[in-house]
Amino acid sequence: MPTYTPDHLLPGRRRLLALAAGAALAGCTSTSKPMTSDLSALPLPPINQDLSAYALTRPVGPTVADRDSMHYRFERFNLQSKDGKRHYRVQLAIPRAAPPRTGYPLLVMLDGNAAFGSLTDEQLTLLATSDRPLAIAALGYETDLGVDVDARSFDYTPAVPGESPTWDDQARNRLGGGADIFLDLMAQKILPEIHRRVPSDPARTTLWGHSYGGLLALYTLFTRPQMFPRYAAADPSLWWHDGFILDVEAAARPLPGRTALLMLAGSAGLEVQSETRALRPGLDPAVVLAARERRRAVPPDATPRMAERQGERRGMTMTWKPFPGIGHGPMRPTSIPPTLEFAAR
Repeated sequence: MPTYTPDHLLPGRRRLLALAAGAALAGCTSTSKPMTSDLSALPLPPINQDLSAYALTRPVGPTVADRDSMHYRFERFNLQSKDGKRHYRVQLAIPRAAPPRTGYPLLVMLDGNAAFGSLTDEQLTLLATSDRPLAIAALGYETDLGVDVDARSFDYTPAVPGESPTWDDQARNRLGGGADIFLDLMAQKILPEIHRRVPSDPARTTLWGHSYGGLLALYTLFTRPQMFPRYAAADPSLWWHDGFILDVEAAARPLPGRTALLMLAGSAGLEVQSETRALRPGLDPAVVLAARERRRAVPPDATPRMAERQGERRGMTMTWKPFPGIGHGPMRPTSIPPTLEFAAR
């Protein structure tokens, strides 16, 4: 039987209607229980009305690692893919406080450049001064931008049987299908190096991803559930390749033991069904309209429905957190405070 607590209740028809109405976040009633310790004070970030501020192709400005911290020290290391085509930067935030006997809880964040850029000094201070200091490893790319788009498209999307190659976006000549190659690299090189540098607790390690990162987090859960005991997926791109991840979910491997999943979503699933925004200058209308059509491949409530199915799996503790009125880009920073609390448990 699935394990539920009050903050794991799934949204009913009223919640979905509220999403459809685009209810403001400030007006929503949360079913979540308050966070414990000082982490209850972790605030949600303000929403920037200029949505281009959330573009992953923008440069990442100064981060928490560029400022002195009383509570955290920072390290980084670099590596490359086996074929030498993709270059990675892993940034570490390590509490200065002594680790627990079993090691720190560890949060591994995909889209590491953008994720690390979304962390705030206030968040790290609250984490460090709580009774649950959390270590963070941000897996990004060797670029000053939020992501290396081509590398991310390859690394975060699975190979589709019968397709050779698997395209993420053929119109943009962007390959996909490298998820298992990237997960092998993570298991064989990235995670061992993180564990060498950071005393961390394998039983309290979380993989977080947003958008394509959320897609990869779910793919990992369904195909290699032993890699992490905890997963967090924010606005996962369930639409990718006509909802291929739903087929992967249907054939998911049994959970190896107690596993926890946090799923978070805003209103993007409903907004994309009636997308009418004017195109930004310089974009090819045919390419953009085709991309919008691909995002309509799954029903608008596909994410909460997946959360409900996952909550029924033996050994799964499911947490669902909706954020009505929050668009896809803003969901990245919005998802971080609840993910920090989840990972620090």
